[in-house]
Amino acid sequence: MVGYVASNMNLDSHNIQNVSTSIQSTVASKKFDHFKGLTMVFLGAVLWGVSGTAAQVLFQRDGFDPGWLVTVRMSAAGLLLLTAIAMKTGLAQTLAVWRKKRDALKLVLFGIIGLLGVQYSYFATIRYGNAATGTMLQYMGPIFITAYIALRQRRLPSASQLAAVFLALAGAFLLVTDGNLHSFSVSPLAVFWGLISALTVAFYSLYPQSLLQKYGSANIVGWAMLIGGIVMSFITPPWDFRGHGSFGAWWLVAFVVLFGTLIAFYVYIASLKYISPSEASLLSCGEPLSASFLAVACLHVQMGLPAMLGGLCVLVTVTLLARRGPAAQ
Repeated sequence: MVGYVASNMNLDSHNIQNVSTSIQSTVASKKFDHFKGLTMVFLGAVLWGVSGTAAQVLFQRDGFDPGWLVTVRMSAAGLLLLTAIAMKTGLAQTLAVWRKKRDALKLVLFGIIGLLGVQYSYFATIRYGNAATGTMLQYMGPIFITAYIALRQRRLPSASQLAAVFLALAGAFLLVTDGNLHSFSVSPLAVFWGLISALTVAFYSLYPQSLLQKYGSANIVGWAMLIGGIVMSFITPPWDFRGHGSFGAWWLVAFVVLFGTLIAFYVYIASLKYISPSEASLLSCGEPLSASFLAVACLHVQMGLPAMLGGLCVLVTVTLLARRGPAAQ
């Protein structure tokens, strides 16, 4: 009897140890997924920032049209991504999203309002301003995301979220005014398109999550890219090229298509499986940093101390969010 009891006690102890090990493994796995999501966001953001600077060169030095570049980058990136997916998973799985009308409609809206909206508005901001301004103004996006989530969950934002909103507003104010209350330091058109860009960032961060879970990030991003490119081609056809083409210019176009579009958007969207939309938007700090650094160092864009303080507000915003840890999906 004593041996039976001891045997059961050993068995219970063994089970408890297994459960404890399993819990620790799950926690470690969640932490790794969270870290992976943050890394993916940062990589995509840096590529966005660099491609923004490349686009500024194409617009201001070579006379390229933003609409034409959007058409080419979205169409080419979408076709490349969908071809790769079809070769890997088969044509039937690649076309699966079109079998349900509701999902197909959501995909079309995501492609037009989300990806096309953010791409065109971002490039328009660069055309009327510069890459640093365009990327900084996109960081108004977390304000709209935070407000939407708070309204949907019927609760007030946390103290850290409110602080992040305040800092994002302060940073945007300093950026567009450079501390001068009586005038803009950038074109009002750049500010307008920058705010549109922020709204579309919020939309494509929040809207496609159900599609991503059903059909995968690469599939949804590929189709959305192609849809946006097709719609934009009715406005600015790819054969209607205007600008001064050169070997260097075409290399910049290739970089914008492959790294600044295909890879950057995919890793950002894929990161939403591991982190929340608000984290993804706020933690993509590499974009304004890389764009601002390249704009000042390579393109000689002038940024005063107030504008630099606006950039510092973005970094503090990132720090506040990072301290919260993994957020509920």
